[in-house]
Amino acid sequence: MIVRVFRAQVHAGHETAFEQKFQSVSVPLVQAQQGLLSVSIGRPLAATPQEFTMITTWESEAALRGFVGDNYAQAVIPPVMEQHMAACWVHHYELI
Repeated sequence: MIVRVFRAQVHAGHETAFEQKFQSVSVPLVQAQQGLLSVSIGRPLAATPQEFTMITTWESEAALRGFVGDNYAQAVIPPVMEQHMAACWVHHYELI
């Protein structure tokens, strides 16, 4: 199984709009993918006030590639989300 950790830093003042779209656009997009086992999203705490996360678990690397393509180190950002984002990072781990 593969864990994908996506982190998004949003522009100041965009937190509420981003969170709403994160829940209504990004989560359904990911949930519709074959091979997805779980998805969780998180909102910022005081230490990182503009950073959100999405943690997904996939059956296999092949399942993850089916969603993101061969360059799975690149984030999949729905166009409606781009205006809110200042930066993003993606990390992958194999569960042990």
